Formats: sequence, C-alpha cells, structure tokens
Amino acid sequence: MRAQVSVIIPTLNAEPVLGACLTALMEGLEQGLIRELIVSDGGSADATGALAQAWGAQVIHGPASRGGQLRSGVAVATGDWLLVLHADTVLAPGWSAAVRAHLEGQQHMAGWFRLGFDQRGIAAGLVAGWANLRSACGLPYGDQGLLIHRDLYAAVGGYKDQPLMEDVAIARCLRGRLRQLDALAVTSAAKYRAQGWLRRGGRNLWTLMRYAMGTAPERLAQSYRR
Repeated sequence: MRAQVSVIIPTLNAEPVLGACLTALMEGLEQGLIRELIVSDGGSADATGALAQAWGAQVIHGPASRGGQLRSGVAVATGDWLLVLHADTVLAPGWSAAVRAHLEGQQHMAGWFRLGFDQRGIAAGLVAGWANLRSACGLPYGDQGLLIHRDLYAAVGGYKDQPLMEDVAIARCLRGRLRQLDALAVTSAAKYRAQGWLRRGGRNLWTLMRYAMGTAPERLAQSYRR
C-alpha cells in the first residue's frame, strides 16, 4: 500500500508542543502511511515554522484563522486521505493500526480518536469521558483529530474559514458519517490546569451553546482567547 495520508496541522506559536506531536507521527512514517506533513501556520512569532521544516514538513503561511488555515492546508495536500491534528495533540502508540484499518473500505466515513489528557486524575477523566460521549453522539472536537477521505471532505464542503468552531461546523456536516477509531489522542491539559477544570469545561460548553444559538465565530474567538 502506497502512503495515502496527508497530515495537516494548523499552528500559531506552537513551538513548545509541536515536537511531541510530530514525534508521535513517526510511527505512521515507519508504517508507510504518511505521504506528507503540512503545517499551516497563522503567523507564529516563535520558531514554529523552523521546527516544522526541520522535521521535513511543508510549511505554508496565512492569516490566523484555524478554519482558513485548514482549508489552505487541504488545498495543497496530495494524499487520498487527510489526517487533521492540533499541534498539542499526541497520538498514543498503536494509532497507525487503527488508521490503517479505517483506510480499508471506509471512504464514506470519517474517523476520530478517543480523547485523553496528559494528566491523570478524576477531573481529567470526567472531562475526557464527557468529550468521548459527546463525540459518540456525533460531535467530536478538533483535539480528537479527524481522518477523512478527500472525496468525503469535498462532498461536505470542507472546513469553513472561521477562527473558532470550524471543527463543530464540519462535524455537523458529517453527522451519521463519523466513527470512533480504536486509538487514543492525548491532548494538553495546560489550559485546564491554568484556568481550573470546572471553569474551563464550563467555558467550553458555554462557547458551544453560544455557537449553536448563532453567535458569530469571530465574537466567540475574541472571548474564548481572553
């Protein structure tokens, strides 16, 4: 099987976390899955671009809008399959087997990974459990990754050029065509540690509710990043 997967990572000042994300991807390279790595940068002021290039990634540049960055990354991708990851997401060992299994006859479905945090404890387990339940109901977030065939991506219109909730928007379009991959995506708990698990979790839920009620993603992004 030739390498079929284009990995696309949107970044913005991601130097501290990008190395761990890329290290985990080496498993896919060794297994002959990954065709190319594309880092779509939104104007980083740190060494994100240089680090990505040192790992052999193609780095493209554009405005800091995660949805727009992802659209730009997909536009230059050449693989039959797209694997979208956040820069602070680390795929747990064994992920390549789950991806390979999905590639075989699952072009009509997109896949997401179970969520875990780089911190243990009751709070982390509860938040991860809620996220995985939400995802099983058809609403995975971007920190759980997205594995999607380019034909399905095109059929649902791709990512919207918006700074926030681009993952929710595409998940809505993929309703009924999403399945869990048998692997874990470990994401950073830094924001939860800094803001508190309850406060951060409530803030995320409130942001989702506001988006569902029609608040513009630009307004959500302003308040979300404060």
